[in-house]
Amino acid sequence: MSEAHGDNRLTGAAGSAESAEPAAPAGPAEPTASAPAAEAGRSATDSGGSGGSGDAGGRRVRVVLVDDHRMFRTGVQAEIGETERTGVEVVGEAADVDQAVTVITATRPEVVLLDVHLPGGGGVEVLRRCAPLMGDATQPVRFLALSVSDAAEDVIGVIRGGARGYVTKTITGTDLVDSVFRVQDGDAVFSPRLAGFVLDAFASTDAPPVDEDLDRLTQREREVLRLIARGYAYKEIAKQLFISVKTVESHVSAVLRKLQLSNRHELTRWATARRLV
Repeated sequence: MSEAHGDNRLTGAAGSAESAEPAAPAGPAEPTASAPAAEAGRSATDSGGSGGSGDAGGRRVRVVLVDDHRMFRTGVQAEIGETERTGVEVVGEAADVDQAVTVITATRPEVVLLDVHLPGGGGVEVLRRCAPLMGDATQPVRFLALSVSDAAEDVIGVIRGGARGYVTKTITGTDLVDSVFRVQDGDAVFSPRLAGFVLDAFASTDAPPVDEDLDRLTQREREVLRLIARGYAYKEIAKQLFISVKTVESHVSAVLRKLQLSNRHELTRWATARRLV
């Protein structure tokens, strides 16, 4: 999977999101509210992306953070969660799919910042289970994917699932605040390079809209599939995905079974043919 390994601008003093340990769930039904900070600066919706550095001009947006790295959530909270300055009120956090669905249902935020790769089925599973909330005519919950991944299949997967946009974790806090308000207004928001993936996917008349074989796999199984196809050893995959070697073996077995393949060499050929490597 292609990943953005550059400077992670949202972590701030909290450090790199990719090196943080997954958060220990602290009770999904009890979202954490942020404390207000002192007023300052300009509007969150001013042109030029200055939304993170001034008062929000009276506008408010309620947000839930969904990411399995606690330190990354802490960094985002520090960047955008000073409500009097940014207009963003973080009303809840979640570290996995079940916790996310519980918190989102309980708090009914305007916008959810959603990581693509989560324990329990990934961001796509959160979108599937929250479909009724997205379709609410009077109080819709809108989703903005915020992920380290810039892989086309990840982008297209969550957009098909109902997300209103997709930005990578290299985004600045200022631009993230602006993106949140735009999504609240119903706009579609993408990091510049990622918009092309979506346009290509939905404009194409030659390719089927869904890869049924790939859709049989969970998000984590797809991650393991790509790393296996790239030649990674089980121990290397376990270290990169913060899971045990035994769990990697279990995922590989599931992938082979679902795709009706016999070994990792066939799996590599299968992934290469679909340009997943």
